[in-house]
Amino acid sequence: MKYSSIKSKISRAAIAFGVIGALAHAVPASAADTIPTQPEAGTFKLGIEPWLGYGQWHVAAAKDLFKAAKLEDVQLVNFTEDKDLNAALASGQLDGANIATHTAMAMVAAGLPVKIVSLLDFSLSADAIIAGSDIKSVADLKGKNVAYEEGTTSDILLNYALASQGMTIDDITKVPMPAADAGSALIAGRVPVAVTYEPYISSARAQDKNVQLLFAAGEDPGLVSDVFVVRDDVLKSKPGQVLAMLKAWDLALAEYKANTADSRAIIAKAVGASPEDLATAFDGVQYYTTAEANKAFAGDFKTKTFVDVQKAAKTAGILTQDVSVEQMLDPSFVDAANK
Repeated sequence: MKYSSIKSKISRAAIAFGVIGALAHAVPASAADTIPTQPEAGTFKLGIEPWLGYGQWHVAAAKDLFKAAKLEDVQLVNFTEDKDLNAALASGQLDGANIATHTAMAMVAAGLPVKIVSLLDFSLSADAIIAGSDIKSVADLKGKNVAYEEGTTSDILLNYALASQGMTIDDITKVPMPAADAGSALIAGRVPVAVTYEPYISSARAQDKNVQLLFAAGEDPGLVSDVFVVRDDVLKSKPGQVLAMLKAWDLALAEYKANTADSRAIIAKAVGASPEDLATAFDGVQYYTTAEANKAFAGDFKTKTFVDVQKAAKTAGILTQDVSVEQMLDPSFVDAANK
């Protein structure tokens, strides 16, 4: 769901809408000094899926924090599959979107004119390989049936875990299915191992106390991470709106920290779960303020996270060519948000 395979869909969308190679120039590094503090008039359309890491946008909407950031109108456009969100972004129906870091890489590799403008979250224990008590380690996966969604963060996490033990995807038996169904397949005894994410991890563990986290994304923080991407043409035509969106995110995150229970209830409702179901799930997600994103962009995100995600995405076959940080990253907006 949240990270469905996008390789062919992106390529077709990019060609269909004539965007390959278009608007490929980054906003100048000095743009932070010229980004207007007053957002432009009109609507900002943001693509979003039911994932905890995107939750602060729902807090912003519920608490009128978009208006507090002087935005005239923000539309959160809901999707349940990446392929639909990606097509909408490619066609210009969306101004920006919340996507996984590896998805952003695949978009840019396919020629879509988008830039990462902020880091939203790291998944630590909210994406994981889960198994029954009879499987003790990743090494025990050899020859086992493993349920996971191909072309997604589950695919990346599984390949990374196997590589850590000198194994490859060929050492397991693939059982492809949506991440939403993988945990249920484990509980039903159809597979001994599943790769999924919250709230499905918590749901599986609630149903069977023997289910354990075998390997979590936090083994390499940032391997499973999410970013806010904006189309290049929007960065040029509505830079003030983009900056205001980041300010609204910061306001929402401050609200979340000050009134955690209330904010978590808002997010849980938006992703279709109850706060009780997600009692421990939120602790597996690390949210980033724009100041923290700015620091990460100048340091570990550029030198480690980006490198690790790209390598894992290529190993999983999701990414077939290298992309560079310079192609993808525009830090001027998080810089401007903290001036």
